[in-house]
Amino acid sequence: MQRNEQVKLPQIFDPRGNLTFLQYPDQIPFEIKRVFWTYDVPGGEIRGGHAFRQQQELIVALSGSFDVVITNENGEEIRTSLNRSYNALFLPKMTWRHLENFSTNAVALHLSDTDYLKEDYIRDFEIYKELKNG
Repeated sequence: MQRNEQVKLPQIFDPRGNLTFLQYPDQIPFEIKRVFWTYDVPGGEIRGGHAFRQQQELIVALSGSFDVVITNENGEEIRTSLNRSYNALFLPKMTWRHLENFSTNAVALHLSDTDYLKEDYIRDFEIYKELKNG
């Protein structure tokens, strides 16, 4: 899977309601160790603003919509809008990101290949740039 690649998840259409799934290794390039979700984000708020040294992540908009903004070490931003539960965004390690522009009732599902480790977070963009360029 390529850096910041959008992943189209399988859809099973049914008149009673549709179903989407993901499984390793077909749609996700890592075994899932942790799952968390972000919800009830007040209008105008931003979540994230960090990178991970080791963690890979897949993000899905289970409900509503939001933007994932990736900032390269040179400051260039790449914006991806997630608004369908059958689309996901793959973020490899060392990807600086934040989430913004949450719609009402948006739910962001995060699938991770690591347990929570406070030490894995890079919260200072200058340190991130040094690590990426070093």
